[in-house]
Amino acid sequence: MGIVVIGAVFVDIKGYPLSAYIPGGRNAGRIEQVHGGVSRNVVEDIANVELRPTFVSLVDDTGTGADVVEQLRRHKVNTDYVRAVPDGMGTWLAVFDNSGDVCASISKRPDLTPLKTLLDNQGDEIFSRAHSIAVEIDMDKEILKRVFFYAEKYDKPVFAVVSNMGIAVERRDLLQRTSCFVCNQQEAGILFSDDFSACSPAELSAILPRRVKSARIPLLVVTMGEQGAVWAGEDGSTGICPARPVEVKDTTGAGDAFFAGVTIGLTYGKGIADACAIGARLAAATICTLENVCPRFRPEEFGLEPPEE
Repeated sequence: MGIVVIGAVFVDIKGYPLSAYIPGGRNAGRIEQVHGGVSRNVVEDIANVELRPTFVSLVDDTGTGADVVEQLRRHKVNTDYVRAVPDGMGTWLAVFDNSGDVCASISKRPDLTPLKTLLDNQGDEIFSRAHSIAVEIDMDKEILKRVFFYAEKYDKPVFAVVSNMGIAVERRDLLQRTSCFVCNQQEAGILFSDDFSACSPAELSAILPRRVKSARIPLLVVTMGEQGAVWAGEDGSTGICPARPVEVKDTTGAGDAFFAGVTIGLTYGKGIADACAIGARLAAATICTLENVCPRFRPEEFGLEPPEE
């Protein structure tokens, strides 16, 4: 099964200006449509390090949904637990500025309710052989309850990422059951009812250990864009991972790639510092392209030796 990733698939519609972007004005540009969604990106990132992950998700019962599944299969993702249902995918519409950053977006999330039945019927089969589990902590709580039930039944680590921290702040009980939670600087501020926007990595590294310990979160990684990332453990440990300087073409998927790298590293024997370094490399490789995912690597490039199935 490899790493089991659970979450939604989106279709990303992205607009790029051909000249200087005018906020609130009419902008001539080009529009691209690609497969996206945090979990879909993460599972393809993991597959692009040749680690054969498993995806638990939904797609539309249309040609687009079939295309999503076919692309994942070409990348050696196990799609045995992807189900096609009406309106099974979400949509993300975004406009980018000339620096490759998102300046406006809106999204429609899919209804993942059918996954409850899938997990009830095949949860033991899916999770008993998983190397670890990666989830979006803000997805349907009934789905998450099932995921954590099986994770604890089979003693599998759960790594979590977030799309909507407004939902995740109400789930501290679940965050306390993760092995590692990854969020960005703004999201960390929401989580701890504070404003970290002006903090340097060194300042945030000094703040986080106490906050993480009081919240009983085992391990938290906070991404800070071009400033890198900061991690802190409930045991008081902390550290800083610098970002890799690269030319930015499109920041979409960089956070997903970073999370994938952290999940890969922690799953296959690396400490948190090395896991964050893997994440930083995957994120840097992603923002150098117009794709939502990282290019292909070999596990040996990161010193990884995944166990045989």
